Amino acid sequence: MAAAQTSIRAFFGLLIALFCVGSAQGGKLLVIPADGSHWTGMKPLVEELGRRGNQVVVVIPEASLSMGPSEHTTTLTYPVPFTKEKMKDTVGQNLDKFMSMDISTSVAKLQHYWKSLAMLSNYTVMTCEIMLYNKELMRTLQDYDFDALLTDGFSPAGMITGAYLDIPSIYMHGFYPCPLEIVSTRCPSPVSYLPRRFTHYSNRMNLWERTVNLLRSWLEPAACSRFYHHADKVASDFLQRETSIVELASNAALWLLDYGFTFEFPMPLMPNMIMVGGMKAGKSNPLPQVCLLFLVHFD
Repeated sequence: MAAAQTSIRAFFGLLIALFCVGSAQGGKLLVIPADGSHWTGMKPLVEELGRRGNQVVVVIPEASLSMGPSEHTTTLTYPVPFTKEKMKDTVGQNLDKFMSMDISTSVAKLQHYWKSLAMLSNYTVMTCEIMLYNKELMRTLQDYDFDALLTDGFSPAGMITGAYLDIPSIYMHGFYPCPLEIVSTRCPSPVSYLPRRFTHYSNRMNLWERTVNLLRSWLEPAACSRFYHHADKVASDFLQRETSIVELASNAALWLLDYGFTFEFPMPLMPNMIMVGGMKAGKSNPLPQVCLLFLVHFD
């Protein structure tokens, strides 16, 4: 109960600091995003916070698939030992391998899930150590004296930086193989009607599917350990104490769950969790006049 109250107080404090439009001085927000679609979903939120008068600083590598300067923000970059073209080739090869794996049986799906954890683990730390051990960058971030951090659950660099700077952390988390938001917060996740990720089950499971679903739920802590295996070592070395990404994530002030409302099953949420699905959709264009006439005709 005390932990929940602390999370709620932290949540309202962040809202006041970052979203209050009429304040004389906005908050200072550090943003450490992950590449690809992760950034696509976070970017509208980041730009809106900057537009509302907050000082938003985004930290990205010099070479990335999709990240770059954004409106109403300050962008800091750090050098990396690879190019955008090299990243595209590596991602393309691994994606081809990932898509060609067999998922025709329950056993094959489990093998596919376990192999994908190891494959994606390498991406989580691709730029992590390079950023953290950039002394000039970390000194610059300390000088800013940020009020809060916004990062992606796929990016251990953001989580570790939040712990290093000792500032409240907001995690935008998607539908990843490691259910970090469930494991780290011990959020209720009833296996009787909530299918585990990548099982492709519905909420109406037969006895065999429920059994597999139960076994998959027991594997989730091990899955997070496998997914963040390299990141756990980086976090412990950098923070100079024995820790893990799951432990760091358990201290999150706020979770923004980037779930698609249309595709998810109802699930319990902790007090510091908010669903924000649809961030990648953007604003829709008005319907053409001919479509409006068609709808009126058949109403």
